[in-house]
Amino acid sequence: MFHSVRVTWTGIVIIAIGLMMCVAAPAFAQGSAVPAPGASAGRDAAQDPQAALQAQIELLRQQLEALRQKVAALEAASGQPAAVPAPAPPGAAPAPAAPAAAPAAGVEVPAGAAGAGGPAGSLPVYGNTSALSKIFNPDMAVIGNFVGAAGQNTLNPMPALRLNEAEASFQAIVDPYARADFFLSASPEGLEVEEGFITFTSLPGNLLVKAGKMKAQFGKVNTMHSHILPWVDEPLAMVNLLGGEEGLNDSGISVSKLILNPVIFLEATGEVFNGDNDLFKSYKRSDLTYVGRLRGYRDITEGINLDLGTSFTYGHNDAGPDFKTRLFGVDATVRYRPLRRAIYKRFLARTELFWSDREQPVANASAFGAYGSAEYQFARRWFAGTRLDYSERAADPTLKDKSASLLLTYWPSEFSQVRGQFRRTTYAERVVANEILFQFLFSIGAHGAHAF
Repeated sequence: MFHSVRVTWTGIVIIAIGLMMCVAAPAFAQGSAVPAPGASAGRDAAQDPQAALQAQIELLRQQLEALRQKVAALEAASGQPAAVPAPAPPGAAPAPAAPAAAPAAGVEVPAGAAGAGGPAGSLPVYGNTSALSKIFNPDMAVIGNFVGAAGQNTLNPMPALRLNEAEASFQAIVDPYARADFFLSASPEGLEVEEGFITFTSLPGNLLVKAGKMKAQFGKVNTMHSHILPWVDEPLAMVNLLGGEEGLNDSGISVSKLILNPVIFLEATGEVFNGDNDLFKSYKRSDLTYVGRLRGYRDITEGINLDLGTSFTYGHNDAGPDFKTRLFGVDATVRYRPLRRAIYKRFLARTELFWSDREQPVANASAFGAYGSAEYQFARRWFAGTRLDYSERAADPTLKDKSASLLLTYWPSEFSQVRGQFRRTTYAERVVANEILFQFLFSIGAHGAHAF
């Protein structure tokens, strides 16, 4: 439609230029005795060239206004802008009328959209009709996570080469009151809904409510998808104490609220889940899992910020219906990114500590785990990092695993990463594994930003 309107006003401008040339030529021609077209302003106007020119300008303005009204009437009648024909040269025979083009078929709004607050009538065509297929579609993306391993690990080996995960995301605004996010994960084990939830953003009391399947707000690593981790693998504490790669991921309801104060950004979150995941087990409907988190954030300088959090979760474990697990966590993150060198330099240091209290038939088990990591950007596309892990095992704290890693990451662009990691792990069974892990991450489509 916009292209047709542009052509219409181009025709009007051509007509205006032609009329002005016809008006101005007799007024300024020396020795010309031919009066200007349409000059009927009287004897005084004919003798005064300036008055004659003003009269012709007024006549031209009236003609342009009449053309605008005619174009508007044609658009209202046919739903498409009509092209204004160029004027024929003086003395030329009128050109035969061109056959009328068939009107473009209007694309109607899907039934129910108008009643739900959407547009009514025909949808506009922007560029081409293929764009219509995207009007009601969500933002979609696919992220590939390809990993490989070399070296020796007889206790917990990884495949030499594997497409570890392909994540498909679908994100869109549902209505003025909510948005929806879906993340489907395809792996060698099968296809599953990694997350799928609705977020209500316009509730009273400045509350933010989510409902669906989601990652629990426990610590930092548990909330991250695999493609935004700064490492190829997960820390040992995540594997030993939080149930592995998926961690606390379940169906439930989450409620968050900002606690306003002049000192720090403070957010409190309470969640209740069904109770079935890699860490907890539900034996009956009332065996729910509860999660609480308090997070604080503050800018120290224009380039440094501090992020602190504490978390707690509680639920039944797989030892039996009468046994429960309590897990506490503390996390701290320091970010440094100088504004004047933001694309070349940055530094991030993070640590998390976990305490697990697990009830068991023989004796309760209290286990501790932690990791510390640092990542430094030393060039526009290059990052170097390190990570130290220590974790006892949840069911038997006498078994302790340790690990140290060195990492190098290259970003060809914002849509791909190449990462290498050297990992040395000392397991409780006195098995030492030296491995080189590598990873290719690549993304297509529009993928929304993750939580900061």
